[in-house]
Amino acid sequence: MRDPYDVLGVQKTASAAEIKAGFRKLAKKLHPDANKTDPKAATRFAEINAAYEIVGDEDKRKAFDRGEIDAEGKPRFQGFEGFGAGGGRAGQGREGFSNFNWSQDGARQSAGPSGFGGFEDILKDVFGGTPRGGARRPRQPFQFDTEDPAASSGGDVNVAITVSLADVAHGATKRVRLPTGKEMDVKIPAGLGDGKQIRLKGQGLTGPGFAGDALITVHIAKHPYFEVDGRDLRLDLPVTLYEAVLGGKVRVPTLDGAVELALPAGTNGGRTFRLKGKGLPDGAGHTGDLLATVRLVLPERSDAELQALMRKWADGHTYDPRKDLG
Repeated sequence: MRDPYDVLGVQKTASAAEIKAGFRKLAKKLHPDANKTDPKAATRFAEINAAYEIVGDEDKRKAFDRGEIDAEGKPRFQGFEGFGAGGGRAGQGREGFSNFNWSQDGARQSAGPSGFGGFEDILKDVFGGTPRGGARRPRQPFQFDTEDPAASSGGDVNVAITVSLADVAHGATKRVRLPTGKEMDVKIPAGLGDGKQIRLKGQGLTGPGFAGDALITVHIAKHPYFEVDGRDLRLDLPVTLYEAVLGGKVRVPTLDGAVELALPAGTNGGRTFRLKGKGLPDGAGHTGDLLATVRLVLPERSDAELQALMRKWADGHTYDPRKDLG
């Protein structure tokens, strides 16, 4: 992946707020829901999410800046003299092995071609394409991985994919390329939680007498508007001063499209409204809610008329909202 700072269009010296603002701007522009006729929108959206996963996290950003992890968040290989960050070989996609992944049993796998050939190709040459004396195991339906990850067999392969909140809310099918080189359509069930695994039986490495599985770890991409809170979604809802004072109907985005919320007159900033059933499903027939918290937003530019109105109003309507703070 490209340098995450370049992907987000920010300088390496950018503040956390500037990075978040850059991500939100691109997310709004490139979100697949807003680019339904562009087949590449999902790829670009996934790229900015992956970049924000690195530089939007304080610890990962420091590790990346120190050269300890690469643009995909993987540790840079520094095991042998002459290799690593300085040598431009191991783990960096320049020479030799490239794009190392580490499976849960410590086996090294290559996610792409390199000067010496993909590491999975070497493993296949050693073990053979199919178990001796028999055909490949037939494809079996995927299932959720509920086992201890450390107990995975040596023939298992691991792949991480990122899906949108809309995919989790409604379910989706994603094309996944396995380390073995095979591409498969993987069904993402509605209600799947972040970090959960889907096990594809018999789709890992094969060898004499065994066939490993493919473990697909699913991550939920950050959304430009919503924050995930269990099965609920949280949203900062900007409202104008006059909407807060006078009340009225305001449009609120949801994963199913915008809805109208009746805002009572005299609504204070910080008040939270609960929109039932507009959150994420749990896979068992229940759905969370959307919690919209009001944020008062004044005009972007100073308004002399508004200021004059407020001075006149304040002269005869003084009150202290901080009297209980001591």
